Amino acid sequence: MIDHVRDLASVRDATERLLTAAAKLDNASLGEPSRLPGWSRGHVLAHIARNADALVNVLEGRPMYASGEARDTDIERDAPRPLETQLTDLHASAARFQAVGAAPADWSRTVELRNGVTDSAAMVPFRRWTEVELHHVDLGIGYALEDLSAEFTQREIDFLTARFRGHPDVPAFLVEEDDGRRIPSGRREGEPVIVTGRQADLLGWLCGRRDGSELSTDGGPLPTLPPL
Repeated sequence: MIDHVRDLASVRDATERLLTAAAKLDNASLGEPSRLPGWSRGHVLAHIARNADALVNVLEGRPMYASGEARDTDIERDAPRPLETQLTDLHASAARFQAVGAAPADWSRTVELRNGVTDSAAMVPFRRWTEVELHHVDLGIGYALEDLSAEFTQREIDFLTARFRGHPDVPAFLVEEDDGRRIPSGRREGEPVIVTGRQADLLGWLCGRRDGSELSTDGGPLPTLPPL
């Protein structure tokens, strides 16, 4: 069962780590490329802040973003801001998300995210935790997939394999865990390829942060995954 209260605490802790790390940057380094193609570190920080507000919208029953174009415009607008402004915005937007998360609500209700995607309200804190952790890695300032907690890494692997499960454009595959557990994903038909590797490398491949060259299969080619 999803424990949204515990996940909200994890979001708070992850945000504090991010803010502490980002505070060591300077205005010049914000304009340098992040690990995400076409985005500077300023773009990443702007996205993290705007995503918090977007998820507040979701929890309060409004559209996540006014439109895809508005989302992109807001990120481009906010990316060039100086570090102090970025940090203030990150802190304030995170506080708004935590405040909504602490308010009495029916956490079993279904909410709508982008592009018609729906989920349980109780999953929204985990989705926010994912945004903070993975984009902290994307900043390229010394925080790596290997630094993520074992709990988060396992849950995100489970989440992403479920996301690709039944996808018509992804060949069937099984992610093999260290304990021998195999998680099915991809198309339901066909002989699945067994994919093995370190947890951080499996996560990196599934979330599009690594190309999968560190992974092994039982002979078949590593499936190509669509972007998230």
